[in-house]
Order: sequence, then structure tokens, then C-alpha cells
Amino acid sequence: MSNTHASPYGTLPPASPVAARKPISLPRLNELRERGEKITMLTAYDATFAAVADAAGVECILVGDSLGMVCQGLSSTVGVTLETMRYHVESVARGIRRVQGTAWIVGDLPFGSYQESKEQALRHATVLMQAGAHMVKLEGGGWTTETVHFLVERGIPVCAHLGLTPQTVHALGGYRVQGRGDSATKLRHEALALQDAGASMVVLEMVPKPLSTSLTLELPTCHTIGIGAGNGTAGQVLVMHDMLGVNLGKNPKFVRNFMEGQTSVQAAMSAYVAAVKDGTFPDNAKHAWA
Repeated sequence: MSNTHASPYGTLPPASPVAARKPISLPRLNELRERGEKITMLTAYDATFAAVADAAGVECILVGDSLGMVCQGLSSTVGVTLETMRYHVESVARGIRRVQGTAWIVGDLPFGSYQESKEQALRHATVLMQAGAHMVKLEGGGWTTETVHFLVERGIPVCAHLGLTPQTVHALGGYRVQGRGDSATKLRHEALALQDAGASMVVLEMVPKPLSTSLTLELPTCHTIGIGAGNGTAGQVLVMHDMLGVNLGKNPKFVRNFMEGQTSVQAAMSAYVAAVKDGTFPDNAKHAWA
């Protein structure tokens, strides 16, 4: 019996041996961290790429509002709507289920969907959870702490996002490193407060390596997932289009094109997983702020 899977785009590649792993859950992610194994995360926005990422061994699929830029051609993530996010979360969830995949699905709450009140956040987080997400992600610290606590108390796992927060890029003055100087103390306090509120995961974007590494040690119950934050975090995430070298602009310098030398998308994703697991990605020499 063949272990390939039919799709509207052709036949998906055979699942790799890691596809026989246990379904990813919060306890499973805790096990990985306890034994010192890095957590891998990639963005995906449709059924096919999500299934391929799962077969390549990616533990967490982030249905990110980055789809506004890589799929819709927007200049930022601000224009992404909740309905758009619901549609893409549903698509990814179908793809994972269709091949009996095991990946943990994280859905972004888009700009304007949680800022009004914690009750608004609950309504919209429920939309993404019912669409197939296992966890929702929201950006920022400070005022978001109460919202995180409110969601977690009601059974919704939450991933926080600190450092460069794309939904507020205009307020931050552009895509620049965060957490230097006095702002490092503020970011640390926000991260600790989010852990205390119940966040199980936090994305640290474009944060200096010394800060992201120390936070990883200070956040034993909140997994740090780095992007442009050095290799001292509990895991790594990249935008899929960036790591495949097919984005519309210039790749950030911390991104590696994993398609180079590979013959398929699945092979490129498997190479990404292997590089994160063995610590060869990210390359700290390419992080001027590391």
C-alpha cells in the first residue's frame, strides 16, 4: 500500500520516519524541552504545505498573519482580517488531518481582533480554535497580560510575541532590533508577567541573543521561540517563504535559504528541522545584535 497522499496539486511526498511520532501537545513540547531538544516551527497557510511541513518533522505550524505579506501582497500584517485568518487556519487543519498528521497548529489573532477587550479576544480566539487551531498567538506585553490570563483560564492555550511585533511596526519605527539598553528590562518584565499569566510559549523576534538566552532560562514553563534572536532559545520559527527563498523582497540576514542543494520542498523543510535540532541554525555570526 502506497504511503503517498493525493491532493489537488498532485501527490504529496511520502511521509518521513518522524511522521510516526506522537501527536504534538503541550506535554509533548515540555518533554522535548526537558531533554534539551529544540522545538521547530514554520509558517504555513494552506493544506498542502502544512502537510508537507508535518511530514518533514516540523512540530508547530504557525498560521501567521504574515500571510498578508507573502500571500496577499500587503505591505504589513495590519490589513489581515479575522475571517482571512479563520479561512487559512481551517485550510491548514484540513491538510494536517487529511494525512493523519501530528503537528501543533498555532493561529495568529490579527490586528484589531483582541485590543478592544479580553471578551473580544475570547470571542475571536474561539473562532480560530473552532477552525482547528490548538493555540492562539497575540502580540505585545503589558496590557496583554490580563487578556492572556483570561484566555488561559478558559482553556485556550496562548503563545505571546515580544520584541519586534509586526502589527505595531509603525509605532516601533520600522523593522528594527528590540530589547537593547533600558528596553531590555521592560521586555524581561513583560515576558515574566506573560508566563505568570499562563502563556505556554513566547515568540522572541529580533531580540539580542544574550537577552533571549537569559529569558529562556528564566521562563521554565513558557517555551521561547526565536526568530532573529540567536540560537539560545528553546525553539526557532521562520516564515516558510523566506526559508524556501521565494519571498517578494529581500530576506532578513538571519534567514537561511534551505532550498539550496535540495531537490524538494520537503527535503528543504527536513534540512531546516535538522539544522535547528543540531544547533547549526541560526548562525550567530549573521546576527549583528546576537
